[in-house]
Amino acid sequence: MIAFPEQPTNEPWPSAEWRVGEPAADVDRAEVDDALRGIREKGDGDGVSLATLAVHRGRIVAEQYGPDTDADTTLVSWSMAKTVTQAVFGMLVGDGLIDIDQPAAVPEFADTPKAGITVRHLLAMKSGLEFIEDYVDDTTSHCLDMLFGAGIHDHAHYAASQQLLHAPGELWNYASGTTNILARIAGDIIGGGEAGMRAFLEQRLFAPLGMRSAQPKFDDAGTFVGSSYLFATARDFARFGYLYLRDGVWDQRRLLPSGWVDSSRTEVAIDPDHTNFGYGAHCWIWRDQPGSLAAHGYEGQYTVVVPERDLVVVHLGKVPAAARPALVVKLSGLINAFPTIG
Repeated sequence: MIAFPEQPTNEPWPSAEWRVGEPAADVDRAEVDDALRGIREKGDGDGVSLATLAVHRGRIVAEQYGPDTDADTTLVSWSMAKTVTQAVFGMLVGDGLIDIDQPAAVPEFADTPKAGITVRHLLAMKSGLEFIEDYVDDTTSHCLDMLFGAGIHDHAHYAASQQLLHAPGELWNYASGTTNILARIAGDIIGGGEAGMRAFLEQRLFAPLGMRSAQPKFDDAGTFVGSSYLFATARDFARFGYLYLRDGVWDQRRLLPSGWVDSSRTEVAIDPDHTNFGYGAHCWIWRDQPGSLAAHGYEGQYTVVVPERDLVVVHLGKVPAAARPALVVKLSGLINAFPTIG
């Protein structure tokens, strides 16, 4: 597996501010600019790109914003928040507070066939629970019903109450409900309800990384909506990606336990609808970028970590589903404008 590059000795950690500069001499500036132009320019029905930036070797070397958006504008993560939830579990594992191979502590699972579901099954999206992840058809979508319908007040209870269709670990099924079950498990371990989880996220993750804009949202039951709702600037989402690029270490301090990020990018499934993407532990894998991992979100939200190029690329926008494959091609063009580590 591709190793994670170390922090360049001449670059400060971006806990306070990102350093911004021109790409290194071995980067083709014209190719980077062409890629940014392609991302920026949209045809009818292609939506809009609101923020795109690239962090190469520790500094921002490419950055552009769309209408009514700048470096201080907070934008929604959508499902990129899932990987933030995954980071919380890394910290809990590092603290010795959870064994992810033990049955998940979920009241709705007790004394049912669901009792065999482990946290690892949940992280891999292999719970076996029924859940239709659809963002359009509210007559069939469990996701829409959870966020805006019958489950609006308690997302985790809604998701955990779904029937078991497959043996745990048998079938991969991407499900926002799975993440909200995890978020409630984490909240129960941390304690203190919404205030406790807010404090944990701020003190253990956002503050060390300098993610001063980060604002998580909670449901009425006090559970972090880890499936969908974290607001932050593009630069702060890049900080989160940079933590993973540096193997869970930030400014000589290990925030995620050794091996956690490697396990995140260990492929457990391939998206049958988009076979260029694999899936690890609540992280996507860009299969044409060896060793990569990524957080993905609805409307074209991407934080892509490419260790082989010492690179983090962030894109935030409002891009419809039909236009997203073309966007991915354009983002791949930006990624490929940066050289691999020799």
